[in-house]
Amino acid sequence: MNKPVALHSNRILTSSGIRNGYLIIDQGKISDIVETLNVDDYILEDVGNSLIMAGLIDPHVHINEPGRTEWEGFETATRAAAAGGLTTLIDMPLNSAPVTTTTTNFKIKLDAATNKLLVNVGFWGGVIPDNLNALDELLKNGVFGLKAFLTHSGIDDFPNTTAIQLKTALAILKKHNKPLLVHCELDEPHPDQDYFLQHPTSYIAYLKSRPKAWENNAIDLMIQLCRETSAHVHVVHLSSSEAVANLKAAKAEGLPITVETAPHYLVFNAEDIADGATEFKCAPPIRERENNDLLWEALRDGLIDFIATDHSPATPDLKEIQSGNFMKAWGGIAGLQYSLPVIWTAAKTRGFTVEDIARWMSLNVATFLHLSDTKGKIEKGYDADLVIWNPEKEFVTKINDIQHRHKITPYLGMKLLGVVKQTYVGGIKVFDHGNYLHLNSGKILLDK
Repeated sequence: MNKPVALHSNRILTSSGIRNGYLIIDQGKISDIVETLNVDDYILEDVGNSLIMAGLIDPHVHINEPGRTEWEGFETATRAAAAGGLTTLIDMPLNSAPVTTTTTNFKIKLDAATNKLLVNVGFWGGVIPDNLNALDELLKNGVFGLKAFLTHSGIDDFPNTTAIQLKTALAILKKHNKPLLVHCELDEPHPDQDYFLQHPTSYIAYLKSRPKAWENNAIDLMIQLCRETSAHVHVVHLSSSEAVANLKAAKAEGLPITVETAPHYLVFNAEDIADGATEFKCAPPIRERENNDLLWEALRDGLIDFIATDHSPATPDLKEIQSGNFMKAWGGIAGLQYSLPVIWTAAKTRGFTVEDIARWMSLNVATFLHLSDTKGKIEKGYDADLVIWNPEKEFVTKINDIQHRHKITPYLGMKLLGVVKQTYVGGIKVFDHGNYLHLNSGKILLDK
């Protein structure tokens, strides 16, 4: 009979605070946290002063397999996740081909993921205009909820939906107690779009071409649909601080609405992005410093529920790295591996703590996904999904260390705080000081 594993640390972040002791792992679960034990009964590992924390959960990742695996793929995405202390990912229904909008397509996705996962992976389904009759079956088969766009998604086989179509989808989702995730931009013609046509390599021209009003109006629409249906609406990658007041009022009203933002909206500012730097292109765009400071305040106030990467990589050609053409470049930020140190570095300077990080990037996400009875915190009986890291150690991001498929990221060359040393998934050590162990240890997660 195999002995249980005992991880000793001076800093274990538990539900009741940071404590010194031994975290016991038995059959993939946290069986106890104790101050003393008979070490002969355990496989002992002492991690010293490194912090043991519940593994991070990222509910917004574009893995792009099958069909566009040259953009990313389950193997490379989950390698990057393990290196970054992420133990659970939820994959978006695009940009894979086929898109996850029917049960048949979902089964193709599941087959593509089998035996390729270093970390746990679940899946979102999608809402498009012609699949409303397929949603009930898709939800029964285990997707965690549905994603929709109010503007063009960038992929022609995932078209945007109307308010009437979303109202139908929300009624189905409410029956299943699952959320509708919405990309909130309502594009309307305006003069700055003409300026962008004339200056396609200008970042400020790109920023002005997708104004806050697009996002604000879309969010107001979703608040109204949430009010009419009482179904759970989730605003993905909030970037406009102008939308905060109406979202706060909606929450105060008791509407079932939740909000995420992404690391790039918190750590980068439009004023600092050079023309032609298409690695920064995303939609909605990265906005001005003043706007992004207000997003931090919304995090502090609890208006923003959690942080998700919206990891959306593409090939160098699609990112127009050589031309610097923002108009042609694929809009998406690649940064899965660095979400923990990126957020910690910025948060620490603003007076936040590792407890805040754990709440924004693990506990609150687990609650959102209805996984809070097994994941998101260190507590007896919970899954032994763990990240062991040094919050005080600095490092510089280097191209050879990047684990996602293409070495394109706006985080390259940054000096960051917080080095991930080990990652455990279901009690199995999958990442250890730069080395990958026990491949294919991640599980496919279904929400039924």
